[in-house]
Amino acid sequence: MTGKPRPMPPSCPTPLPRLAGALRRLPPSCGPVRLVAVDGHAGSGKSTFTARLAEALGGAPVLRLDDLASHDALFDWTERLRRQVLEPLSRGETARYAAYDWHERRFGPADRPLPAAPVVLIEGVGSGRRALRPSLAGLLWMDLPEDASWARGRRRDGPAQSAFWDGWEAAERRHFAEDPSRRRAHLLVRELPEGYEVLPGPAEGATGPQIVTQGEGPSAVR
Repeated sequence: MTGKPRPMPPSCPTPLPRLAGALRRLPPSCGPVRLVAVDGHAGSGKSTFTARLAEALGGAPVLRLDDLASHDALFDWTERLRRQVLEPLSRGETARYAAYDWHERRFGPADRPLPAAPVVLIEGVGSGRRALRPSLAGLLWMDLPEDASWARGRRRDGPAQSAFWDGWEAAERRHFAEDPSRRRAHLLVRELPEGYEVLPGPAEGATGPQIVTQGEGPSAVR
């Protein structure tokens, strides 16, 4: 067969209200809560995407792992998360946790509320880690390679944070080498010029939310 290869069809944005509806239909995973993680490399766009998804969910609560990590424990926050967040949510109670102040280098009082809403989003590097997956209804991975993510993060934070980023990159490499999340993701989220494309994840036997990604125009994307 001869002739030029056919060009790949352009990626189609996934309407975030459609994704939100699929997440609401998941079975609860932490008491009455559907806990959904948005994982990915630092600088991959997790915070922006999660904020837009929370809006599409009608103002779903968001836990940012930046509030639980610290300079001395970039990834050693699992027990704090379990005690301050997962246990209260599993009982249907509002969680109250201590948020870290990255300027003062200390934790504040345990008074930051996180309601036990139908869907709660947890956003940050390592949110899909092995220890948390039994409590997750779904795991989304921001699908941007580490080098591109870190370059974007460095541009965002500027030269003053260069030393921090040097240490962060080494710590993140160690974390994902020991506890990879992408291969366990139910869905991959790819940023487009307008909106996001949501694709099935690589998790073997994944039973995550079924999302239709084709046939929708950018006007439906939030």
